[in-house]
Parts: sequence; structure tokens; C-alpha cells
Amino acid sequence: MPLGVAPVRKATILVVEDDNDLRNLYRTGLTGAGYAVVAVEDGLDALRRIELEPLPNAVVLDLALPRLSGRDVRQELRANPAAAGLPIIVVTGGETSDLTLREFDCVLRKPVTMEALLKAVENCLRWR
Repeated sequence: MPLGVAPVRKATILVVEDDNDLRNLYRTGLTGAGYAVVAVEDGLDALRRIELEPLPNAVVLDLALPRLSGRDVRQELRANPAAAGLPIIVVTGGETSDLTLREFDCVLRKPVTMEALLKAVENCLRWR
């Protein structure tokens, strides 16, 4: 790297998905698009990662998670002053009619194409 040129920091995305295949698919697609990805399988692990590591730039969050639901993760993030502004992209197989953009920055219904997920992440990062 030439002197005086700062390295470009890739945005870090926290993926919270209990389905191993989907978690790996999201990780692969996001990594291929140039994002750094931290992937966990449940809500408690997500909150631990946020406490122990530098904050991600956005969260891709399933709602139906073991041990702590996606809605509870969202509530904990919004109550944490350091994480309150994190964009949250919900990817769920459940009903979405009761989800609002006041709660989440983007709502995607499974099955989700990688193109739709990447677009949602890009839009959320741009808005914030």
C-alpha cells in the first residue's frame, strides 16, 4: 500500500441465523460482495458478539431464533446506546404484515435471493 493511503475499511455485517445452510449462504454472498461477516446462530450469541467485539455496521437478523428471539435482540440493541443506531435487516420465514420499518430498517421474507439481501444491506448502510 502506498504511503499516505489509508486502508479501506470493509463494512462488517453480523448475520444472526439459526439455519446453518442459510447462515453459510448469507456469509458466502456477503463476503463475496466485499463485506466482513460475523455469523452466529442465536440471539444470545449475537448480543455477546456485540458486547465483546467492535460494533458491526449492520445486522442481518432472523426473527425465529433459539434462546432469544430476533425481536428480543432488536429490543436489546435499541436499548444499548452504543448499538441503538445499528441498521437491522430482518430476514424471516414468518408473517411480515405486523413488522414495520419503525422496528426494523428492512424486512425481507424468505426465501430471499442474494441480490435482494445485498441490496437491502447496501441501502441500510447508505441510509445510516
